[in-house]
Amino acid sequence: MKIAIVTGAYGTIGKAIANGIAKTLNYRVIMLGRDPVMLRNAAEDVRKQSGNTEIIEGLLDLSLKKNIEAFAETISEPVHILVNNASTTPRQRLETEEGIEMQWAVNVLAYFRMIHAFTPHLAKAAGARVVNVASYWAGDLDLSDPEFKRRNYHNDTVYRQSKQADRMLTRSFAEMHQGKNISVNACHPGDVNSKLSNNLGYGGHETPEQGADTPVWLALSQEVDGITEKYFEHRQKTDCRYMSDEASVKKLFDICSRY
Repeated sequence: MKIAIVTGAYGTIGKAIANGIAKTLNYRVIMLGRDPVMLRNAAEDVRKQSGNTEIIEGLLDLSLKKNIEAFAETISEPVHILVNNASTTPRQRLETEEGIEMQWAVNVLAYFRMIHAFTPHLAKAAGARVVNVASYWAGDLDLSDPEFKRRNYHNDTVYRQSKQADRMLTRSFAEMHQGKNISVNACHPGDVNSKLSNNLGYGGHETPEQGADTPVWLALSQEVDGITEKYFEHRQKTDCRYMSDEASVKKLFDICSRY
């Protein structure tokens, strides 16, 4: 049985992504989250909805590097799918135990750290895929002040910055993994009414399943075999000007590497 990992797996879209992968019955799905009760309830929902009993609950605080590295060491098997989905949008500026601004830590560095930590596991799988759930709601990245130490904190601006960074890091990792049979792509999920969107002051007009459609498609579909370093919206390849900015992509990767 193949292994798929989904971060932020008890969120509205995350749970739908986990369920969409689990329904194939070919995958043991490891659902990651930091709240044990919410994680347990979401995993049970996925077991019931998908009919897949191979649903593993992985309790993990993605804001901390040490936790990600320790979790990766507990996995010995090849990992075939890694979906980086977890994001947070606190309305006031918060810092992690490591002293890092929370959105930068969870929405950006956790993507970076998860790919790094699981590269050896992905390399063991034939045709592994990394799916970075980003957004079309992206922009405002300031590489001189990524943690909003100088700028005024507004969670919407901070979120937009993080999703731009996720798209840019997709290019970096795709280039790193050329020739390793690991594809790395990013996408915008559907617009779903969720805790995250509500924190940003928005609602949503799509169902969780519609929101999860493109990430699940990128994770499973034969249509994207061999495709890497791309950004998708509604299953369509979409030009990304952020990924095209080679100098900024390299600078961002270097900044993330220093944490």
